[in-house]
Amino acid sequence: MVFLQNITYIHPNKDLLFHDINLTLNKHSKIALIGNNGIGKSTLLKIIAGELSPSAGLIKMETSIYHVPQIFGQYNHLTIAQALRIEDKLKALNEILAGNLTDANFTLLNDDWSIEERCKEALSYWKLGHLDLSQKMETLSGGQKTKVFLAGISIHQSELILLDEPSNHMDKIGRQQLYDFINSVSKTLIVVSHDRKLLNLLDTVYELSKRGITAYGGNYDFYTEQKLIESNALNQDVKNKEKALRKAKEIERETIERQQKLDARGKKKQEKAGLPTILMNTLKNNAEKSTSKLKGVHTEKIGTISQELSDLRKEVPDVNKMKFGFDNSTVHKGKILFNANDINFAYGNRLLWQQNLNFQITSGERIVLKGYNGSGKTTLIKIILGELNPKRGTVYRAENKSVYIDQDYSLIDNQLAIYEQAQQFNTSLLQEHEIKIRLNRFLFTKEDWDKSCAALSGGEKMRLMLSCLTISNHAPDIIILDEPTNNLDIQNLEILTAAINEYNGTLLVVSHDEYFLKQINIERIIDL
Repeated sequence: MVFLQNITYIHPNKDLLFHDINLTLNKHSKIALIGNNGIGKSTLLKIIAGELSPSAGLIKMETSIYHVPQIFGQYNHLTIAQALRIEDKLKALNEILAGNLTDANFTLLNDDWSIEERCKEALSYWKLGHLDLSQKMETLSGGQKTKVFLAGISIHQSELILLDEPSNHMDKIGRQQLYDFINSVSKTLIVVSHDRKLLNLLDTVYELSKRGITAYGGNYDFYTEQKLIESNALNQDVKNKEKALRKAKEIERETIERQQKLDARGKKKQEKAGLPTILMNTLKNNAEKSTSKLKGVHTEKIGTISQELSDLRKEVPDVNKMKFGFDNSTVHKGKILFNANDINFAYGNRLLWQQNLNFQITSGERIVLKGYNGSGKTTLIKIILGELNPKRGTVYRAENKSVYIDQDYSLIDNQLAIYEQAQQFNTSLLQEHEIKIRLNRFLFTKEDWDKSCAALSGGEKMRLMLSCLTISNHAPDIIILDEPTNNLDIQNLEILTAAINEYNGTLLVVSHDEYFLKQINIERIIDL
């Protein structure tokens, strides 16, 4: 059904992303595609979908394909119909029904007379029946945008479905609906996700890495068991190679010491024998050459073992935890930073919340902001930040330094390179090497510093944003994270958790990831 042979992709800037990827996918398979951020999962999906061309390799498809993309706000300028690529077909249908029976309209419709009914049924299934297809995507919440594309599965009726982080931005009810859909659908699925509950619903895990693509014949729990076995074996290989290196160095030292003793003993005998000076020099040179040759053999052996050890260590997952590393917030614990008294907001004449809101945020708290998609979480964040004012009620905002990392990473300028972006946050005039140390801490090595921010994956942008916070060097009083786990792989989820747990200021998080919320020690819920 799907056949990829020796697929290679090179970025326009000549950077190699992956090479010689081989994948065969049978009908009705449900597979998870996982791997570290930036390894090329989304790019591989786009290649399969035909949205990108590989630099080399062969692709064979025997089916129609529908791609549910990862949402970053890139469709905001489109209507729902345009985003779903059905605007022309719907327009042709309406033209025909209005009596405009042109060949162009019939060609566009292509006998798809049920398109309008399928749209209504699909949107209704995903609880979006109230939306108008002419409505702009920018008016929707992140979860609603994802559901629009999920509705496209039934609208387009393709057999191969590519899902890129489909549970991102979803509330609890939306996620459960997605899980039920995954379980019930008989289509072929390739799913990129970090959602561990979703990954366990799939039959096979494929891991994309710098070594290629590896299949694990089971769900995510099975994959983690196998990875633990591999990790233990790899760690044992590292220990064995370290032991072999120590032994090789010890043998080298002992052999050279023994040779030097033999040479010294031979020299004494030669002196006692009263050999001519020229002959003594010849024997001395021969001894030195012999010692040098012997040392060269051991050096070569040690070099080989050292290289093997270095290669093994590169395979060991990065377990270093990222740290913010800045001073604690200067605001003392318990100070009132924000107070809402009977507030509400309105779009037009319709109030956003059924009941007025009353709550306080004090320094040092860890709060989760919960609510269904479209319940006004982003609006409330903007009120807290002072970007919006309520239509009803009053608010108090203490003077504070706040940082808002939104779902689209809008603090990052895609026109800049990674190092240039870091410089934008260098308010404390750090030296160049200090900035690069902080970038390294968040896994941006010297090979990355000149890379464009536009080329970064969602997870890489999140890491860069966290790194920029450390470069600013002054702890914000409030950090607001809007669905921070959406675009992170499992490894970076653990890293983010460790970084957040080091921060002592006020934390306000929008997230539906219950596992993550438990790990960062959320104390209180504001439920909309």
